[in-house]
Amino acid sequence: MDAQIFALLIPLAPFMLGGLWIWTKHKQKELQMTSELSAEKAAQYAQHTSQLEERVRVLERIVTDKGYDLAHQIEALRGEDSDRRLNAPIERPRHEV
Repeated sequence: MDAQIFALLIPLAPFMLGGLWIWTKHKQKELQMTSELSAEKAAQYAQHTSQLEERVRVLERIVTDKGYDLAHQIEALRGEDSDRRLNAPIERPRHEV
């Protein structure tokens, strides 16, 4: 009985090896595509991170700059002035008919 199974497997061996070869090539291509995608995403993340770091540097310079305090005070005064203008009574010209 073992000889019969062995005799059946010998002619099927090339087909099984061919299937294994195709499956291996497919997995290899799949891994290559995944690694390329991962590398592309890593490059995008690195670029985004460097942009964010640059923005933080600019914000730190603005906040630590002495002119920022002056600009902040000016904006505060503008805010108070605009509040006064908003609360002022509106004078509308009268048109005689």
